[in-house]
Order: sequence, then C-alpha cells, then structure tokens
Amino acid sequence: MTADVLIVIDQQKAMSHPKWGPRNNPDAERNIARLLTTWRARELPIIHVKHDSTSPDSPFRPGQEGNDFLPLTAPLPGETVVAKKVHSAFIGTDLVARLEAMGRPPLVICGVLLANSVEASVRNAANLGFSVRLPADACWSCDKRDLTGRLWPAEDVHQLTLALLDGEYASVTTTDAVLEQVRS
Repeated sequence: MTADVLIVIDQQKAMSHPKWGPRNNPDAERNIARLLTTWRARELPIIHVKHDSTSPDSPFRPGQEGNDFLPLTAPLPGETVVAKKVHSAFIGTDLVARLEAMGRPPLVICGVLLANSVEASVRNAANLGFSVRLPADACWSCDKRDLTGRLWPAEDVHQLTLALLDGEYASVTTTDAVLEQVRS
C-alpha cells in the first residue's frame, strides 16, 4: 500500500497580511503542525507548496518577508518544496511528475486559503485522478464579499467551500481522523 502524501499549501508569512481580513479556525496552523509531526515521525512523504507570486503588489512575492514560511509549519532540511506562481499547486510545477514517481499515492491536502489555493489544488488533484482527504480543521478561510456586496463571514465561506468539495473532489475529514488512520 502506498503511503499518503501530506501536501501543505502556502504556509507563509504573507497570510498574516491585513488584506485577507478576519479569518476562522485559529487552530489551523497547530493542526497542520500535528500532521507534520506524525508524518515526520513515520518518515512519510511531505510536500510543502510555496506561493512565489509574480504580482508586484502581492505579499507572496519573493524577496520580501511575506514569502518566508511560517516557523510552526516550515519545511525541515531535506523536505520537498514545490514553488507555484498561480493558485493551484498542480499548474506550472513538477508536482504531478513527483506524485507519479511515487506511484500516484493518496493525498492529504491542508493549508490556506481554503477557498483559494487549497480549493484549486484539491479540484485539480481530483480531476487528475488522485484520491484526496481534506482535514477541515487544518485549513482556514477569511471573510469574503460577494458580487452583490454581501459580506460572508469566514466560517460560512469555510463551510460552503467544504460542502462544495466533499464527495466529488475530496473526502472532508478532521486532523484527528487523519492521524488515527495514519497511526493504525
């Protein structure tokens, strides 16, 4: 049986930029760190995805502090880092080739923003035929204004995004459930 690959998306200092607005799930980074600790202890494959924006006004642009990884969830020496320039980790990167070289393993995808880079990556992974588990508590969302001007609270954005992904693109789960399965 092929081991699940943990894919951690955009855990960078840019996520603390005020442009994102209020967020939900303040424990997301701690849950990602719990996943990383278990994967590392079992020597399971981990891929960190880093957003290297080409937009001049992006807090993710290389060469500024926002591009750096968050200390709690930063890659350790020797862990794989895939740099992306767009929302999906599968577009313009060698991620598919890396996963194919591993035998097309099941994926556990977590990180930020759920309704942005995580969602884009989950949808692409599923469309490419990968099995995906998405721990809802190892992701977070922020408030979002729709085209009518209505402001949707981060938790509503989070829950709707999870509902749209569950079943068709991923199996939405929890960090505890993923850890229990990995440990058994």
